[in-house]
Formats: sequence, structure tokens, C-alpha cells
Amino acid sequence: MALSEKISVPRHIAIIMDGNGRWAKKRGLPRNAGHKAGAETFRRIADHCNSIGVKYLTVYAFSTENWKRSEEEVSGIMGLLEYYLKEALRDMEKNHIRFCAFGDLSRLSPKLQQLCRQTMERSRAFTDVQVNFCINYGGRDEIVRAAKRFAAAVAAGERTADSLTEADFETYLDSAGVPDPELVIRPSGELRTSNFLPWQSAYSELVFMDVLWPDFTNDDLDKAIEEYHRRNRRFGGV
Repeated sequence: MALSEKISVPRHIAIIMDGNGRWAKKRGLPRNAGHKAGAETFRRIADHCNSIGVKYLTVYAFSTENWKRSEEEVSGIMGLLEYYLKEALRDMEKNHIRFCAFGDLSRLSPKLQQLCRQTMERSRAFTDVQVNFCINYGGRDEIVRAAKRFAAAVAAGERTADSLTEADFETYLDSAGVPDPELVIRPSGELRTSNFLPWQSAYSELVFMDVLWPDFTNDDLDKAIEEYHRRNRRFGGV
């Protein structure tokens, strides 16, 4: 299917890229083969988002809980992240995509941290579309880190505790300056958000789809957007 020309796309779409391991298991392949296939799906979906006018795409690449996986699997995922960051550095002038990283980058290898910083800095001027990678990210962890930043500002005499508003608090989040996602998509058949953007997705429309991430197609994204437009977004009103 193709999106109707009458349908406007959400400005910000967030996706939980889930199901890589199960995709590989179904085919008798190692789990890292699923992650590689999932990375190719990300590349294709990011291009599609760009082509249909999505301005912000946020993807769950590696959670704070993913460190519990085998050393081999974690190493494979980090290797893929390094590969695609280098590719982004090579191609960003052509694609005009801004890259941002959400999460606690301090646990990543120094080389991967440097690549993240370098990619963010070199793509800062691009405004066509912004891709936010959630790397070593957990929603609760993000909120705790934001609270610590605010507490430090209070301790330094820069802020007062009773001055804090929701809008102020958002400036301490990893997503500061990025509009909240209107649509959050989770492929793989799981029916939970797994600690992904809990603050930002408070009023997002959630679409769960029974397709593993490596099999997720442009048509699947279009179907999720069609479903989003069937929803009545009242934000607590009548």
C-alpha cells in the first residue's frame, strides 16, 4: 500500500526495533545475523521516513538492560553501531540527516563515544530530518539523570527547587529541544513499551504490530501511520 496523499505524516515517529533474535532463531542463524538484518531494515525505514516527510525518527538501538545479553551478542551490536556511524559520517553531506544520541554514553567504548560525538557535531547544521539513536538508553535512567542535573543546578544556586515546571524539566532530558513523538511503533508482537521514552510518550499513540523488525517493511510503516490517523487524539478533552 501507499500512503494517501490526503494523510499528513506525524512529525515525530519513534520505533522499538524488536525481534532480531527471534528472526535469526527461526532461520537457524546466530542472533547477530538478526541484528545485521535489523540494521538494514533501519536504513531502509529511515530512508522511507525521510522520503515521506517525517522530521524526527527515534529508534531504540540498545537499552540499559541489553548489557545482560552474551558478550558475543553485545560485541556484535556495538560493531554494527560503529559501522553505521562511520557510514553516516561518510554519507551525511549527501543525505543531510542530523544525528543525535540519547542515553548514557559513558559506558560505551571510548572509540564509540568519540564516533557518537563526532557524528552529532558534524551533522548539527542539517535540518532535513533528525535521527535519534537511543544507545545504552532506559527511560527511567534518563529521568534519574535529568533529576540529578536539576539537583546540581539547585546546589550551584542556579535554580530553586520550587521553580521547576514540566517544561523546565524537559530541558534536562536527553531529548531536550525535540518534540514528543506523536506515534510509537513496536513490531515483534510484544505489547509493552519496555522503558522506551516514558516521559516523551505520555500522549503518543501506540501501535503494536505482529511482525519481527527485520521483516518490517515500508508498507508496515505506512499502515501504522494510517492507524494513527484513525485515532481520536483528545489529550484529556472531550
